[in-house]
Order: sequence, then C-alpha cells, then structure tokens
Amino acid sequence: MTDGNSQRLTDLMRSSQDGDGKAYLELLRAITPMLRATARRQLPVYNRQDMEDVVQDILMSLHAARATYDPERPFIPWLMGIARNRIADAVRRYARQAAHEQVVEIVPETFFDPGANMSAEVYRDPEALRRAIDGLPHQQRRAMELLKLREMSLKEAAAVSGTSVGALKIAVHRAVGTLREVLSKGT
Repeated sequence: MTDGNSQRLTDLMRSSQDGDGKAYLELLRAITPMLRATARRQLPVYNRQDMEDVVQDILMSLHAARATYDPERPFIPWLMGIARNRIADAVRRYARQAAHEQVVEIVPETFFDPGANMSAEVYRDPEALRRAIDGLPHQQRRAMELLKLREMSLKEAAAVSGTSVGALKIAVHRAVGTLREVLSKGT
C-alpha cells in the first residue's frame, strides 16, 4: 500500500471519528477488499462464505473499537491489529470445530441401511404396539394417548386429564421406557 493511500485512509478514519458518515462509508469501501485479501492469505482453507464471515467480524470489530483509534497514529497498523485478532479467533474456532468432526467415507441413508433400522422393525407391527400400550398402567396409557396419539400439547393434555404438566411428563417418560423394553423383547 502506498504512503499516499495509507495517509488517505488515516484521514478518512479521522473524519469518520468526527462524525462524517460519508468518510466512514468511503473508508469501509476502501478497506474491505484489502481485508478480504488479508483473510484469503491467512485462511487459505476457508471457503468464500466463511472468509466473508471473518471479514464481517473484522469490520464489526473496527466499528465497535473506532472510538479507541488514536488519530495521531497511522490507521493501517491499527486496523491490521484488529484483523490479526479476528483471524486468530477464526483459526481457534476452526480448530475447535475440526477437533469434533469425523470424516465419514460413506454416509448410510437410514431408510436403505438395514442395520440402522433394526429396532424400528418391531414398531412396524401396529398390533404389537397397541397390545404394549394396552398393557401400560392407566396413567401412563392415558398420557401416551393424549400426548403421542392425539398429539395434544402438555397444557391441553393436563387440562383434559386433570393432572399436572410435570406428572404427564413423568408418565410419558416411564411409558416410553416400558414400551421400548416390551417391544424390544418382541412381545
């Protein structure tokens, strides 16, 4: 960057600190391509959208910290300090996300992968499900019918059954556990 351009950006920042909105807009337009190039050099593995997110983070940080800029000092080093910090934040975020990701060669589609649907086969027998529900204690059966079969909200089911929302949640939780156990045995 030429000294003249650097001085121009410094002058625009000074003017924007004095409340000149046009100078601020011109400053943002002038520095955005420079920030994109910096982010592209520092973050070569990022895709275009992620890179734009980093540039936006830098611009937001500039906006938030613009009152701290000392007009007696050059603007570019101050801006690059902000950019360096936001890029470092992006690298840390990327490293945290990458640590939790696993590369999968082949993603099985659940409905085609028989291994993924083994437990679902038992539930496909509506008669077995009906017998299992009929075998539940009254309160659990009533909670399942209202919440799962009739698809009522907790408040609606509580009003209809005369029980509290908490009691309904507990009854459904216990009923699901019982049904899972009974149906897994093939009853």
